[in-house]
Amino acid sequence: MTRTPLSTATSLVAAALVLAACNKPADAPEPTATAPATPAASDHTFDPAITVDDFRAHVRTLASDEFAGRAPGSIGEEKTVEYLTAQFQRLGLKPGNGDSYLQTVDMVETTADEATTLELDVKGEPRSLAFGTEMMIGTRTGQPQVDIEDSELVFVGYGVNAPELGWNDYDGIDVKGKTVVMFVNDPGFHAKDAELFEGDRMTYYGRWTYKYEEAARQGAAAALIVHDDAGASYGWDVVKNSWSGPQFDLSVKDDPEPRLPAQGWITGDVARDLLGDLGHDLDDLYAAANKPGFKAIPLDARMSLALKSTTSKKSSPNLVAMLPGTTRPEETIVYMGHWDHLGQHEGEGDTIYNGAVDNATGIAGILEIAEAFVNQNPKPERSIMLLAVTLEESGLLGSKYYVANPTVPLDKTVAVINLDAMSVSGPSRDFTVVGMGNSELEDLLKTQADAQQRVLREESSPQSGFYFRSDHFNFAKAGVPALYAKGGDDLVDGGMEAGQAAQADYRDKRYHQVGDEFDESWNLEGAVQDLQALYGVGQALAGSEQWPRWYEGNPFLAAQEKLRTSTQE
Repeated sequence: MTRTPLSTATSLVAAALVLAACNKPADAPEPTATAPATPAASDHTFDPAITVDDFRAHVRTLASDEFAGRAPGSIGEEKTVEYLTAQFQRLGLKPGNGDSYLQTVDMVETTADEATTLELDVKGEPRSLAFGTEMMIGTRTGQPQVDIEDSELVFVGYGVNAPELGWNDYDGIDVKGKTVVMFVNDPGFHAKDAELFEGDRMTYYGRWTYKYEEAARQGAAAALIVHDDAGASYGWDVVKNSWSGPQFDLSVKDDPEPRLPAQGWITGDVARDLLGDLGHDLDDLYAAANKPGFKAIPLDARMSLALKSTTSKKSSPNLVAMLPGTTRPEETIVYMGHWDHLGQHEGEGDTIYNGAVDNATGIAGILEIAEAFVNQNPKPERSIMLLAVTLEESGLLGSKYYVANPTVPLDKTVAVINLDAMSVSGPSRDFTVVGMGNSELEDLLKTQADAQQRVLREESSPQSGFYFRSDHFNFAKAGVPALYAKGGDDLVDGGMEAGQAAQADYRDKRYHQVGDEFDESWNLEGAVQDLQALYGVGQALAGSEQWPRWYEGNPFLAAQEKLRTSTQE
């Protein structure tokens, strides 16, 4: 494989600095080069406060067709780097990675041949599954050719090995060289049994990323997850869109997690037909897999695969900017969001996945919060970091790389506040805390919510496992308290019915689809209210000596205590 630059991002930084002249503070670094103006950097006057107009201008620009869906390695990456660099300069923020705003994330780009079929031998009868409509398959090995021949299929329930819970779906069976088939989510979900794992609330064992890693640890040749809308919390189109086209991974040297030769999904209809032909009822298997002591079931079927992929080594940047604290600059509060989305796919009609909600809103949000910090008086005592990460859509890879290579030591990182897919449906009476019940950051948020006469609520679909599906999770695993909160469902205009309808519309028609476009009719008053509250959380931390803790019993508390112990030593 040949190494090629993912973009000309580094050279574009200097070219973008001219855009910083718009509204920059008096003490901001001077721009050093010229470049064509980026929309909204040159034609919008930004207010020092968090405002609807400023938030709208950022989102409109980042979600425009000119940014082509912000895919890593595309013109959209170049435009995004230009724009964010200009905004950092305008705000007078210092580079957060030495003398650079960029942190290079090395990666491997792999694009599976969509003519690939998955060949099955089902009790001696051949069957072929088509890419896109019946299955999705790929490899994280970086190899241009992966061949699997006559690999025995084994149904392994939910593919979970959790010794602390006394649960092991691999107990008593050797799957080395075999293809494991498993359900999405974790035991208890489909049975609605609150006594199993966390019932409706997804644990990390329910995430598809965990399932592939565990299958690799078990020595499997391939793993196939059975898709269902409720268990995955999204439809097949989301799987198809997310797994089509270029797929990105960290290089092996930067990612110690085990990898399978091949991994993918099959539709629920395919699974029902396949298992039925093998004498198993899908519903009966759901019931069996949810019971303690479940034993894996060898299937009278074999899988063969000749997977061709185009591969190349590339890189994509995280962007890091700092507002140094006045008295304790080494102690840092991180506001983060991911700048990447799915880019532009081939086809007719609208082919741009603009990613307006996901996540132009989050990046616009951290810029607005930074502007408030820059203009507050007195200045924050602790440092404020803006971290715009890449490759979230590819498995939280940019944040995973940052946590492994932090520009501020993790034991000096006070807290992380993540902005991802903010509400654009107007003000709400509630504030959704994703994964509610985690840390003392929620106590600080409650103070802000009380002042806004709002109540904190957990997400409406805890079974979706959203806490494990955004970039703060990599910080959480390392022990850094992480807050992920956004506008609620109880809208001031229309109540819960209107809020839930808006959520369903986004999930079904826009999430990871071309329909996630900027809309001038959005009511962004709620987003501004959310940003003001999240700014207030950081403001309280930046002006105090508090180190928020995970609540007792939280699985991340031990990692935090280890971090804090190293600091005290």
